[in-house]
Amino acid sequence: MKKTIITVVGKDSVGIIAKVCTYLSDNGINILDISQTIVDGYFNMMMIANTDMSPKNFEDISRELEELGKEIHCIIRAQREEIFDMMHRI
Repeated sequence: MKKTIITVVGKDSVGIIAKVCTYLSDNGINILDISQTIVDGYFNMMMIANTDMSPKNFEDISRELEELGKEIHCIIRAQREEIFDMMHRI
């Protein structure tokens, strides 16, 4: 299974979750786990997603999510699970 870690950070506004989840659904990407918080008006979400069924490659998904982030005034980053794990290993 190809897992991708997706993070979304920005000023809270209506529709952030809906827009990100719509993009994922439209591209055959399944959410395996999701966590989101709002702290003092700032939105923070982390998702683990399965990209196995997506017709798009990781680079396209990552670029398109970054573009979506600009549209909704958030920073969206996608990282492959193995890279994320290596970066956060102690």
